[in-house]
Amino acid sequence: MSTFTTRDGTEIYYKDWGSGQPIVFSHGWPLNSDSWEAQMIFLASKGYRVIAHDRRGHGRSSQPWPGNEMDTYADDLAQLIEHLGLQNAVLFGFSTGGGEVARYIGRHGTARVAKAGLISAVPPLMLRTAANPGGLPIEVFDGLREASLADRSQLYKDVASGPFFGFNLPGAKPSQGMIDWFWMQGMLAGHKNTYDCIKAFSETDFTEDLQKFDVPTLVVHGDADQIVPIEAAGIASARLVKDAKLLVYPGAPHGLTDTHKDQLNADLLAFVEA
Repeated sequence: MSTFTTRDGTEIYYKDWGSGQPIVFSHGWPLNSDSWEAQMIFLASKGYRVIAHDRRGHGRSSQPWPGNEMDTYADDLAQLIEHLGLQNAVLFGFSTGGGEVARYIGRHGTARVAKAGLISAVPPLMLRTAANPGGLPIEVFDGLREASLADRSQLYKDVASGPFFGFNLPGAKPSQGMIDWFWMQGMLAGHKNTYDCIKAFSETDFTEDLQKFDVPTLVVHGDADQIVPIEAAGIASARLVKDAKLLVYPGAPHGLTDTHKDQLNADLLAFVEA
């Protein structure tokens, strides 16, 4: 397996396929780099070098007790980019990974970055606050934490069979394969790491990070996203990032990297080539 060791001794697994301009993918909770496979195989076949890592505590990376927060996630991403010597890279982040990309740019700038994309991403802030009335109440995330401690295997099955892929919507045709794929990735992740990550993706404010974006940026969000509602996420992010391009997928759920993979693949390719 391809791995590197971060400065705090965490071993990070990554995939590195193809050749050409590098495209780096950051995944969502509680998943790993496998969740990007549909996009990676497509873009690698189009002449790009595609790279995705398992965030610390997820997938095949080691499961450290500390560091399960956005600053460290972003620093891990920076160390991966430095380890591989990447330049002129395109960064795509899905859900929690969108926060990782935003915090990376906020902390490390865009010297190595050509473009960025936020896909069903959590920025600018998921939590409802006085300054963010469109966010979700803390009770939603407290419920996730309680369910994770009670029976996280069942939690992942419930999330995957319901709101993540929109299989609970009228007319939906659930895929047992997608449900099993989500569950398997989740169960590979560390219990403490995924528990801590709930706070990281829900309570981190990325407003200042988004205001530092100075590269072409694509924002993709489904208007039927039940996990990260579009108004407080994709639409709000597109307003904060200068000259961002917003693509709204009608009827698309949170997990559109799978449910709408052909449409997303075409849109990502067009964005990279533009």
